[in-house]
Amino acid sequence: MKRSRTFKDNLTGYLFIAPQMLLFFVFMLYPIFEGIRLSLFDVNYQGNTFVGLDNYKQLFSDPVFIQATINTVIFVVAIVTLTVVFALFVASAIFDKNARYVSVIRGSYYIPVMVSMVVMSMVWSFLLNPANGLIPYLGREMGFDHLNLLGNKAAVLPVIILVTFAGNVGQAIILYVAAMIGVPKSLFEAAEVDGANRLQVIFKILIPSIKGTTVYITILNIINVLKIFIVIQLLTGGGPNNASTTLMYFLYNNAFRYNRLGIASAVGVIMLIIALVISLPQLRALVKED
Repeated sequence: MKRSRTFKDNLTGYLFIAPQMLLFFVFMLYPIFEGIRLSLFDVNYQGNTFVGLDNYKQLFSDPVFIQATINTVIFVVAIVTLTVVFALFVASAIFDKNARYVSVIRGSYYIPVMVSMVVMSMVWSFLLNPANGLIPYLGREMGFDHLNLLGNKAAVLPVIILVTFAGNVGQAIILYVAAMIGVPKSLFEAAEVDGANRLQVIFKILIPSIKGTTVYITILNIINVLKIFIVIQLLTGGGPNNASTTLMYFLYNNAFRYNRLGIASAVGVIMLIIALVISLPQLRALVKED
């Protein structure tokens, strides 16, 4: 009787999660395996021809792919570092302040997150327009002639990093503030009794206590930055001279412009490997600590 009841309880649980698991397998797991399979084929309208690892060999001999990989790594490192450091700074400065003040700050930083990335990119495109944009105009007023940041190979990466960072950091601040509010107050009271200053409290108590949130924000931003596309498409189109081309934009061009689905699938597999290589050590360190 007890075994029968346990089986029924388990069956009920499995039935509840079955729709979600079905969606996961159909829209997440199956595309991954299908992408791996297509990366081993030369895909065209006439059929699929098995080519083994030729697509990967072709990629690693393509200078545009190499440049896109370097750009993507720069984006990931810069944006994730800026997001984590700045969000920690803002959150640790306001988390224990007046609730209304904290709400205003959180709302102010979260507004860009709610705005569509398409809209934000169009706004930045207008601001950076070398002919009549506000930023080039201010540059000319300060003595800089023909300020074209998006057309400058040395400046385009920092500009894209800034635009993406501005759109991502609000979510990280919200998560950090929520995590910091949940840290037991007894820890802060004990630190105050011991005479610890604010910096010591932040670095010795606060940051270690929210390590799980830091790992989550880091992995989330790694995945988001790897998929960066809209900003590149609307602001630079990968230029000048592929200086802002990323792996996702390179994948898009091969899949939908050049009809090289095998190459595009190989790029997707490489992006998956990069995400796993970067994310797994952080998850492993977190699990070991727990």
